[in-house]
Amino acid sequence: MVGREGCHLCDVAREVIERVVAQTGDSFAEVDIDADPELSRYTDEVPVTFVDGRQHDYWRVDEGRLRAALQQ
Repeated sequence: MVGREGCHLCDVAREVIERVVAQTGDSFAEVDIDADPELSRYTDEVPVTFVDGRQHDYWRVDEGRLRAALQQ
């Protein structure tokens, strides 16, 4: 997940992701967009989620859609 400190959508997305990966046995990493200039193209879309290195969602994380993507 690409996010930023103080982002309420990131807080919600993190909770959803943590819940899903706890059920699927997967893991996730979070990257601070403000600490990596390479990620600035996502600044208006945070939080941005990736599955297997490909952009999956932005702004909101749909729990069912994320679960389905991780199970593929």
